[in-house]
Amino acid sequence: MTRPVAVITETAELDPEPGLRLLTEAGFEARLVGSRDPEAIAAAAHDAVALIVGYARVDAALLDRLPALRMLATMSAGVDMIDVREAERRGLWVANLPDAATEDVAVHALAQSLALVRRLPQADALVRGGGWSDDFTEVPRRASELTLGLLGFGRIARTLARIAAPLFGRVVAHDPHATGRPDGVDLVDLDTLIADADVLSLHIPSTPRTQGMIDGPLLTRMRPGALLVNVARGDLVDPGALLTALDEGPLAGAALDVFPTEPPAADDRLRTHPRLLLSPHSAFLTDASLRAYATDPARNVIAWWTTGRPNTPITGPAPDRATTPASATAPRQGAPA
Repeated sequence: MTRPVAVITETAELDPEPGLRLLTEAGFEARLVGSRDPEAIAAAAHDAVALIVGYARVDAALLDRLPALRMLATMSAGVDMIDVREAERRGLWVANLPDAATEDVAVHALAQSLALVRRLPQADALVRGGGWSDDFTEVPRRASELTLGLLGFGRIARTLARIAAPLFGRVVAHDPHATGRPDGVDLVDLDTLIADADVLSLHIPSTPRTQGMIDGPLLTRMRPGALLVNVARGDLVDPGALLTALDEGPLAGAALDVFPTEPPAADDRLRTHPRLLLSPHSAFLTDASLRAYATDPARNVIAWWTTGRPNTPITGPAPDRATTPASATAPRQGAPA
């Protein structure tokens, strides 16, 4: 009997062996392309029923070359590498990993927020430069007197709100899809969020409507001395406008885990600005999340093959189509997202 074929495009820093082993043990012929090149993917997956996707772009042109394909599983919470509408039109399943690194990204955003509030990058530079507390001209504000603002209120933002609430005086959030009255969080309109947030943390997807959303006009509406944290998508923020807001106000600092181009060029001013706290698209990174990213996409494929439905679907053949959850907008940082 011919075994079903499942193909992994590429795994970046992840070890592909656990996923390949699970697929093989479940009766699949498992293949690793090791490339984002559509030509290489089409050649390796021409007879595949399932495709596990890292960073590779999956569009209509590639899907045309994969006639047996029935299932797409991402190695991330985000699905922006896949043309989901086209997959849905063709009746394909698409599944993501909504919770593999929720805690990790939320903790990273909180750590960056508190580092900015406490002026830790400046304090570190001061001591390394031979200075001491007498030379510290920027006095930190007390966190319990500040408002944490969340743009987007999916799984990661909700986790961040829960762990940050005891530290901040107020937590507010804006998300047109959020419902109910979450404990300890005020849901507000966008204008109120921008005006009230002392720390603004981004948790929205990259879409045509949100790309460049954090631009000059929006930044100028923020409070003097406000702080910005981005663990979501690099193209949400206009880099030129961010640098201007850091140089001329109102921003006192910003923390970036994601960038418009990754990695940023060696001469990119984002790398050197003294008011920027940077991390290399690594908010997702823990030993636990790496295990999940290596194995859970394979488990989605196996569940679909054995039960007819993946564990965490985004969409599928009608009438099983599900609405894309907010968690699908939040990336697996650093890894395929």
